This record gives sequence, C-alpha cells and structure tokens, in this order.
Amino acid sequence: MAQRTVTQRRKGRGRGFASMDREKQREIASRGGRAAHEQGTAHEWTSDEARVAGRKGGSSSHNNKVEG
Repeated sequence: MAQRTVTQRRKGRGRGFASMDREKQREIASRGGRAAHEQGTAHEWTSDEARVAGRKGGSSSHNNKVEG
C-alpha cells in the first residue's frame, strides 16, 4: 500500500460532505434550504423564538469567557 500524506490521513478517503471544500458545502446546503422552503417543511422562526435563541447564545458565549 502506498504511503499517504498527513493531509490524506486526516481526511480519510476524501469522501462525503465533510471532505468537500467550504464553497461546495455552502452551495449544497443552500440548495437544501431552498428546497425545504419550497416544500413548506422549513422551520420559520417567530420573533419570540429568535429572541430566546439570541439570549441563550449570548449568555452561553459570555459564560465561557475567562477573566483575567
């Protein structure tokens, strides 16, 4: 078996979504989002849901800060 480079070992066999470059991943994810909206199965945030999620994210990021 041929020697694999460090990059090849980390990425495994180079298959699947995670091994694609970022731009290709964004393109595929974007298509999925549009399809979900067209089918009516996509989640639509209410202002209350968005407010609660924003609070959770904000408090989480502030709780992880190290003082000093």
